Amino acid sequence: MTRASRFRHLIAAACSVIPTAVALHAQAPKPTPCTLVPQPTTRLSLDSLPGFGQVVFIGGGVFFRCPSRGITMRGDSAERYADHDQLIGHASYDEPRFHVTSNFLNYLPNDEKVVAVGDVHAKLPTGSTLDGPIAEYQRPVARLRPHERMIANSRPTIHIVQKDSAGKMDTTLVVANTVFMDGDSLLYGSGEVVITRPEITATADSTFIDQGRETMQLMRKPKLKGTKDRPFTLTGDLIDLFSRNRKLQRVRASANATAVSDSMTLKSDTIDLRIRNDLLDHAYAWGAKSRARAVSPAQNLLADSLDVAMPRQRVQLVLAFRNALAEGKPDTIHFRTVKPDTVDWLQGDTIIAHFDTVPVKDTSKTPNIKQLLASGHASSLYHMAPNDTAERRPAINHVTARLITIDFDSQKVAMVTTVDSLYGIYIEPKADSTSRQKTNAKPATIPGKTPAKPTVPTAVPLPPKKP
Repeated sequence: MTRASRFRHLIAAACSVIPTAVALHAQAPKPTPCTLVPQPTTRLSLDSLPGFGQVVFIGGGVFFRCPSRGITMRGDSAERYADHDQLIGHASYDEPRFHVTSNFLNYLPNDEKVVAVGDVHAKLPTGSTLDGPIAEYQRPVARLRPHERMIANSRPTIHIVQKDSAGKMDTTLVVANTVFMDGDSLLYGSGEVVITRPEITATADSTFIDQGRETMQLMRKPKLKGTKDRPFTLTGDLIDLFSRNRKLQRVRASANATAVSDSMTLKSDTIDLRIRNDLLDHAYAWGAKSRARAVSPAQNLLADSLDVAMPRQRVQLVLAFRNALAEGKPDTIHFRTVKPDTVDWLQGDTIIAHFDTVPVKDTSKTPNIKQLLASGHASSLYHMAPNDTAERRPAINHVTARLITIDFDSQKVAMVTTVDSLYGIYIEPKADSTSRQKTNAKPATIPGKTPAKPTVPTAVPLPPKKP
């Protein structure tokens, strides 16, 4: 047999391996036939291996073509088995909707599957890419899987590329231990998931991303951070994100939710944040197991539900509904408070808190409280500066009414007004004459000894705090 005829014989054997396998899998979907395209440097050898049958070894550069599907495969060398092709060194696989390169590549035509190993780089038709040590690509097959699929292990990195209505590119970076992609839009990630977008970063144990609906779900110890001018953090047992035109618009945390910003901290069963121009614009908090709580340097609010208006992430208005309670620390520049009555409080069916919209002059980003309004079974207790400037005990204002309004001036209570008062009491501290005389009298001095300080009169018992 001449060298030319032997080469033709090996080419025929290489092309006949797959048809032989097809006969053994008559019930399976018809595989895509691929043929070897000889190159000037191509070298072939044929051998039979126990358990594998005939194997064609190809060197000197390999080029496979599958005309019916527009598939091409290349590599430095290859091994052609009865049921799959194995490409070795600078392997690549191309089809109209998918491209992948790797160190090693296995093509399984019966399963319509490609397994790439070592320095894998895959590109989808949307422009999204996957990089990692190993990936499996499954082609769409009628009655088996309607969309292409990709499975990647060993912590791959995925760059999701999308365009908004203006044609501007938007990129989401996903890193996870395992990633499963179904079609062009669905992505599932599990194991130490890290997601990075231009306006946020997120971590979780697992995630689900639907690019078509522009939704994302973070599960098991999720944490979301806003990374723009005024950062915020959101945690909970489950976090859902909703976007429109590739811009984040809504974030909802369910179960043990906590939202922290530079203006306020929210805690509740559920927190629903609305975002505008990458900054918090509105927040809703409610819960059945734990009540909604808003904590700020100016005021603390507790209620069944809270509605917080915060344009450009600056608290402007807080509405507290059902069994609402507002607490704040009194201004103790002109008096001292005595435990346990060290907190000002206001309660009612509903409380509305107005904050100063004029930016403060100091470096603090927290707006000052401007007014509190309680309606429906309202009551309050506030510590106020006494008329006697020499007195260090506070005056007490305690009232119950249908409507109570507390006005503030520079974080201090300026006025308490009521509508339909049921009862009220105002206690002005006054020292008795004996204490006054003792206070005003000059203590006797003994040569060589420091005069003793006058004793401060004890505080008058205060009315009990409302539960």
